[in-house]
Amino acid sequence: YGFIENIRQHQPTWKASEGPALVLGAGGAARAVVSSLLEKGAPELWITNRTRARAEKIASDFGARVKVIDWFSVNKYLSGATTVVNATSLGMIGKPEMAIDLKPLTKKSLVTDLVYTPLQTPLLIQAAQKGCRTVDGIGMLIHQAVPGFTRWFKTQPIVDKAVRELLLT
Repeated sequence: YGFIENIRQHQPTWKASEGPALVLGAGGAARAVVSSLLEKGAPELWITNRTRARAEKIASDFGARVKVIDWFSVNKYLSGATTVVNATSLGMIGKPEMAIDLKPLTKKSLVTDLVYTPLQTPLLIQAAQKGCRTVDGIGMLIHQAVPGFTRWFKTQPIVDKAVRELLLT
């Protein structure tokens, strides 16, 4: 819920069905992203992880539209990806940067990073400099709280710019 709602809010013209998605990482957040992208119509999804077995587990759980690619082959897939998602800790404060060159991406591609400290990761900065659409990770954190809040308080909160700014201060 949080992943898709974050994109919907910040890039309302984006559609998962526009083309293949590339997901970097294979932890719990990546699993949620894969599920959401497939549900929203991604025709194909490439997943990679530094520990290949974790990516293979997700691929086997979700079926034929999910293909595992080698971590060191990511650049070969970028030219075909319409959505790129960093679901690793790479780029987070105190962690190494994501060592990826986004040159093969087209400007219509969407790049989103689930990392939100820093808000503008090196990956997002590189994507923006290339002219790609970008979405940071703080919105996913906010939006994923909506279903729980709604259950507890019997009202759905409005997630707007004011909520985002409040969280960032």
